[in-house]
Order: sequence, then structure tokens, then C-alpha cells
Amino acid sequence: MKLVHDFLVESAGQFPDKPAIISDGATLSFRAIHQASDCLATALQGAGISRGDRVAVFAENGAAAAVAIFGILKAGGVFVMINPTTKARKLAYMLNDCEVRAVIAHPVLSRALVPALAETLSPPAIIWTQCPTDECVAGLVLSEIIAGPHTTPSDPGLIDIDLCTIIYTSGSTGDPKGVMLTHHNMVNTAWAISTYLGNVPEDVVICMLPLSFGYGLYQIITGGQVGFTVLLEQGFAYPWQILQDMADHRVTGLPGVPTIFATLLQFAPFEGLDLSSLRYISNAAAAFPPAHIRRLQSVLPGVCVFSMYGLTECTRVSYLAPDRLHDKVTSVGKAMPNSEVYIVDEAGRRVGPGTIGELVIRGANVMRGYWGKPRETDERLRDGEIPGEKVLYSGDLFRMDEEGFLYFVGRKDDVFKCKGEKISPREIENVLHEMEAVAVAAVVGVEDPIEGRAIKAFVVPREGAALNESDVLKHCRAHLENYMVPKYVEIRDSLPTTESGKVKKSALASAGAPQSPAT
Repeated sequence: MKLVHDFLVESAGQFPDKPAIISDGATLSFRAIHQASDCLATALQGAGISRGDRVAVFAENGAAAAVAIFGILKAGGVFVMINPTTKARKLAYMLNDCEVRAVIAHPVLSRALVPALAETLSPPAIIWTQCPTDECVAGLVLSEIIAGPHTTPSDPGLIDIDLCTIIYTSGSTGDPKGVMLTHHNMVNTAWAISTYLGNVPEDVVICMLPLSFGYGLYQIITGGQVGFTVLLEQGFAYPWQILQDMADHRVTGLPGVPTIFATLLQFAPFEGLDLSSLRYISNAAAAFPPAHIRRLQSVLPGVCVFSMYGLTECTRVSYLAPDRLHDKVTSVGKAMPNSEVYIVDEAGRRVGPGTIGELVIRGANVMRGYWGKPRETDERLRDGEIPGEKVLYSGDLFRMDEEGFLYFVGRKDDVFKCKGEKISPREIENVLHEMEAVAVAAVVGVEDPIEGRAIKAFVVPREGAALNESDVLKHCRAHLENYMVPKYVEIRDSLPTTESGKVKKSALASAGAPQSPAT
């Protein structure tokens, strides 16, 4: 049996002085994080936190957040990462929903936290990551806790089926749902990811993704498991500085999402930067446009590109091995180690190669369920083929080829009918991304007074590129069937994104159709 915080304990023993986290000019070794998280765990237990209690972390990416994660686990708690951009109303909902017993927060976020606390049903204990300001409520101070003598927490008696974390979904279609993941879930997933990425202790992996997002969080968890260094950035606001940091710290791994890669590619060919240490790039969260993959391969020859697919309810599902990019570039690969996937029709029956259906996942990566939401849990976790087994219905449409490679078609909610034909937005987006002048593109169905439902494309040009609606339509007519050509095209400077960096299509769809179609 292994627990997630055992990763840190083992790496601290094997690589005590090796940098574990580099963030905001500070470097913490594995031993430093191990000892700091011990002290925090002791303080949490002193505040009444015991096995299974939920503790929220409301802070920017940084060393304090990493210490908080492992400290909560050592105390026996369940950590709940909350995006630092979360507003008071949503924050209060999360704190109440999973009955948070304590909050570890940065003082700069008191503007959202203090009013949220006023709405909590049972006020949690507060630990500020550094000296609080006058606007903060009373609480302990993490920097003071870890500055004191090293203390060892008592054993909370965890086993690997105990909850490890609750990760909240974005809540784009209602209140966010808390995905429950056990230690067993996370240990298995970290092992699987590090196995196919080939992570080694010598790796330096940059993380600019929020730790409230599973993809970002697993950089910390996997770093602890393997013993590699994580260069933890607070965000992606300054892409050139990110590239400079990658060069300065000899980064070997770059995880990202399509919007990040689209921005970085605008700086290609990265003149004046030595990125020769970069070994791999990985993409998840949203479909990786083949055009982006080809451009990355062109400007970073020799770097392995992993196209992956996952969802919060099981973290990661599949990956495409880099050596199959030449013939499977539109695929998200096969199931990750120790898991199985298959595709079913609307009656839940397995379908053969080439048939579109819903993807089903079985394995140790599948969540326990949604916190406090049995109906929603039953909709996603259904009886499998083995008696007593629960499998995860993804809500995503896929097809599988004869070799077992998966091809993402779209969210069940995204696919729509236009003129009697089923429209897969991703297929149109891939064609749009083939345009040299296009940085980011998104396609949605919008209400239309004549057709009922029409195709609308939103396009962001590359910096300095000239692009108009006619250019977009001409390209689409040359590369798509007539029924897939957008009726409407809108050129924008940027597109709205979720906390995890995915394009927020619900916001685009609500924009509706313009008064006149593109011509």
C-alpha cells in the first residue's frame, strides 16, 4: 500500500538536497518541503483536523501550495485546491458543499475569502500562508509554523482507499461538482503518467497550469513520485518570460493546453533562447490541433510530443506515443497503463471500429464519485460488465480504428445537427488551424432564424497577421464539405477560457448569430 505523501517522504530520503520546487525566485529541496509539511500537519492536527476532514488551499501557484498539499495529507486530511481567481460566491459554495474544516490561504485573496467565510455554515479554521493584512480574519500563519522546530505529526491511520483530494469541475452547466479521488486513484495515475512520459529524477518540468486543475496538480504529485524538479509558475501572462525561464532552468518537460501552445508558437523560432534541454511536450484538457503539433515538431525538432486525453473524473485516459504522430496525428492514442477503454452506443452496447459512440473508461483511475451528489454520480458511474464493477461514462463521443487508436469527435453536448447533418466542431477547428494566419479557432452551434441551428466560427489571428472573414470562408470551402462550412465567422482578439485554459464554448454559443451571415 502506498499513499500520495509517501512519494515526498521517499524522495526526501533519496534526494534530500535536490530542488523539488522552484517558484518566484525561491528554491525548496525535497527535505525542506518534507519538514515544512510535517510542521503544517502537526498544526492542522492541533486545530482538530483528522482523517477525512477537508482542507481547502486558496493560493497562487507557489511553494506554499506544495507544502500545503503534503501537509494536509500527512494530517490525514483531504485537500481541496481552489483556483485563486474564484470569486466569493462560488468560493462560499465550495466551502459549504464539502464542509471544509480549514482553509490555507494567501492574504492577498482575503477580498474573496472574507465575504465567503461570512456565508459558511460552519466557519473553518484559517491558516494564512504569510503575515496577514488588516483585512484578514484571525488565524495561524504558515510561515511562522514552518519556521519553528521540526515536529512530526501523529499517524492518522490512512489506507489507500481513503479520499485524497476533491477537485471541483468548472461548473459551466451549473454548480461545480466535487470529483472525489482516493490515494489509490492518484498513486496509480501518477505511476501511469510518469511511465509513458519516461520521467526520471533528472527532469525539470515547468508548470504554469493552476494546481486547482488536475493536469497542473499532477506535476507536483508526479514530481514527488519520481523525484524531479518542478519549475512552478504563477500563470501564463508573460509568455516570453516563460520561455526565458525554460532556457535558464534547462527545462526538460513542458505540459500545456492548446491555447498555451498557440501563444508560444507566435514566438517561434525562439531566437536567442537555448531550449536544447527540452525532451517532451504534452497536451491535455482540449484537443491538440494537428497543425499545432506539426509546427511544434518543425521549430523544436527532436522533442517528443504527447497528445493526451483526460477528464477530471479520472484525470487521464489515453496518450498517443510520439512515434505514431506520423500516421495517427489526429488520434489521442490508446488507454494509459492499467486501464481499459471502449465505445458504446446509446443502449450501452460495445460498438466496432469506425462507429461513433460514447467512450467508457474502466480502471484504478476512475473517481469514487461526486461529493454529495448521488444522482449525478449514478449518471456517470454505471454498472460494468463485471458484476459489482462501476465504469465511467465520459460524456464524450469517440470512434476507434482497427488498431485500437481513439479519435475524439466532441462532447456529446457540443455535437449538433445542421441541415440534417451531424456537425463535429473539432473537425472544422482542425481545418481552421491549418491556416497560417490563425492562432486559435473555436466552432459552436448558434440559434439561427432560418436553419434553426447554424455553424459559427470564432477565429483569433496570429500576432501581426492580416485575416478577414472572406479568407476564413475561402479556406473552409476548399477543405470542407459544403454542409460543414460556417455560416458565420467572427474575428476576435481573444477567446474566453476556463480556469484550466480551455476555450469556454458556452460563452461563445450564448453570443448567438450576427444579423447577417458571412459571405
